[in-house]
Amino acid sequence: MPRMSSDHTAAPDRVWPATTTGERQALEQWLDFHRSTLALKCADLTDAQLRTVSVPPSELSLLGLVRHMAEVERGWFRKVLGGEETPWLYATDEDFDRDIHTTEDDSYEEAYATWQAEIAHARALASGRALDDLGEGSHHRTGDLINLRWIYLHMIEEYARHNGHADLIRQRIDGATGA
Repeated sequence: MPRMSSDHTAAPDRVWPATTTGERQALEQWLDFHRSTLALKCADLTDAQLRTVSVPPSELSLLGLVRHMAEVERGWFRKVLGGEETPWLYATDEDFDRDIHTTEDDSYEEAYATWQAEIAHARALASGRALDDLGEGSHHRTGDLINLRWIYLHMIEEYARHNGHADLIRQRIDGATGA
């Protein structure tokens, strides 16, 4: 369970994946590792720091990444795996990238709670399904049916890519590197 600092950002207890486990456990552990890594990159920062963008013209911030990953969790697990017809959390018709486009009114506390709720829902949807089980929904662009294994692999890739962004943004904010 993540610890909350005085400025409400999570400092998670990150667990390295086991090195001698089966496929499903390995996939779930690596996904959880990357989820915790993003939370770690946000630890001990204020909302203002979390809204700091990387480098113009990019609008990417740590807060935007957390909101984006909440949307990604929702899309792949609720919509594709579970077949739920649920609205996006932040995207609007006017601004589909509203997850990334943060404002002074957007807080880490809300984004973190939303992200964690989506992760919990994702775990519940994946529980009891085999890796080869196809989702009940389809990919929004291609219409392809996708199995749970592919979703896990894609989510690991998605987090790994964005954790690289988070490394650079965090270093820009306070010089912190590593982890």
